[in-house]
Amino acid sequence: MKNAALGFCLFLIAVVFVSCSGREEKKEKTVAGDSLKSDYLKSVSRDSKSYLNDCKKLFSEARHMDSIVMQETEMKTELANKAIKAFTDYSYYCTNDSVAPVFLIKAAQISQSINNVPQAKFILDKCIEDHPDFKNIPAALFILAQLYDDENSYLNSEVEAQKLYKRIIDEYPKSDLVPSAKGALMQIGKTDKQMMEEFTKKKK
Repeated sequence: MKNAALGFCLFLIAVVFVSCSGREEKKEKTVAGDSLKSDYLKSVSRDSKSYLNDCKKLFSEARHMDSIVMQETEMKTELANKAIKAFTDYSYYCTNDSVAPVFLIKAAQISQSINNVPQAKFILDKCIEDHPDFKNIPAALFILAQLYDDENSYLNSEVEAQKLYKRIIDEYPKSDLVPSAKGALMQIGKTDKQMMEEFTKKKK
């Protein structure tokens, strides 16, 4: 089923501009896909003394790109890739910061908008795995479900899409995305013609 047929409009989650956390970085894997590897991240020092300054710089770059993207009415590939790089550089390096998962979701949405499905999936999987307590995890799950719920995507799988929509409903019953998840579940497997007929009947 095409995403457009759902009638859902993905939103860019607003960034709460806060300074990077001064907490010591967790020792964990931050393996990025080839398209997301950054020369800057390879060269930057990760000792605790410079960590905060590095995060401030990366956050400033990510916020700058976010302000540019928010003004665009049509996303160009070159700009999209620059924004994705800035968002993921910050989020992968400053993984303990509370805003890191917000930028991951933004990066995934932009990847989806330029039809880079593999990249969008990689980022969403990382967001869900690294930030399980993030309040907007339902948004990450919903976008991931849409990737599976797209007949034109190589991920196309009604079964996987159903699992993700149901996960939102079952694990996050108070989420604002529950109605959308329920609506999407009802439309899975139906053709555009069937959905249009149902919509017409409801209007009568």
